Amino acid sequence: MKNTLIAAAMATTALTGTALAEEVTIQLKWVTQAQFAGYYVALENGYYDDEGLEVTVLPGGPDIAPTQVIAGGGADVIVEWMPAALAARENGLPLVNIAQPYKSSGMMLTCWKDAGIETPDDLDNRTLGVWFFGNEYPFLSWMSHLGYATDGKAEGSVEVLKQGFNVDPLLQRQADCISTMTYNEYGQVLDAGVAPEELVTFKYQDQGVATMEDGLYVLEDSLSDPAFVAKMEKFVRASMAGWKWAEENPEEAAMIVLDYDETGAQTEAHQIRMMGEVAKLTAGSNGALDPADYQRTVATLLAGGSDPVITMEPTGAYTLDITDAALK
Repeated sequence: MKNTLIAAAMATTALTGTALAEEVTIQLKWVTQAQFAGYYVALENGYYDDEGLEVTVLPGGPDIAPTQVIAGGGADVIVEWMPAALAARENGLPLVNIAQPYKSSGMMLTCWKDAGIETPDDLDNRTLGVWFFGNEYPFLSWMSHLGYATDGKAEGSVEVLKQGFNVDPLLQRQADCISTMTYNEYGQVLDAGVAPEELVTFKYQDQGVATMEDGLYVLEDSLSDPAFVAKMEKFVRASMAGWKWAEENPEEAAMIVLDYDETGAQTEAHQIRMMGEVAKLTAGSNGALDPADYQRTVATLLAGGSDPVITMEPTGAYTLDITDAALK
């Protein structure tokens, strides 16, 4: 297995001209899996080495908040969802999006069809499983769009079940619907023996309230350092090479991810399926954030009713300078 916790690029003594390789630490949003295949492919295929970078990839987990890691100096760049990043920015942590490998959202709500749910109007007075740790923001915005309070089961309101990172609340009928990602938990529901025709899914992308996921973020102050900016240009260029290779070679990319999974928890079948779904979300992105996607995310978050995710239009929350230089 690959050791991603220390010296992941295995280039400690690599030379770039007369200088030692530049170090970059990236904190992932979740555990080692095909959701982050582009970074592991860039490691394995030597794309970071080619740029003179020594990259350490830090897996995430349920007790790891990327925003806290970068705030504490534990990473140079993090993978984060835009709602959480913008909320953190408004609360004093000046995160800036420097690249957006994911073009589309994979988030959806998966419901039991036999509960009588066919459209979003049928979500009223239901129990809905929701992830927290920043993942709740798109859901809360969507509920506000629908006009539902989140105070508990009642007419015009829903009960929010704080969902763990599994599908048990749906399987055990503790919730009518749960949060799932197209590339992960939805497949877990199917693996549990549930047929697709027993389910109804609502993709945030289809509901018009999709927000950007899995972008790359750095601290704003870091961007005043030309050396750091140049390093991020190299990192983004190599990372996007990894992502495009993963899109074109999904099975091989999944096997690379498995090599870097130190826990042994991932399976070949699950990672291959995940990579196939992830490739649909990164397709169409060259790594540069589309300002229209950014504006849609901001508009969705601002339309949060009495408890919006953000309360004002952000300024300086993204830059195209790094991708413009890296991808030209």
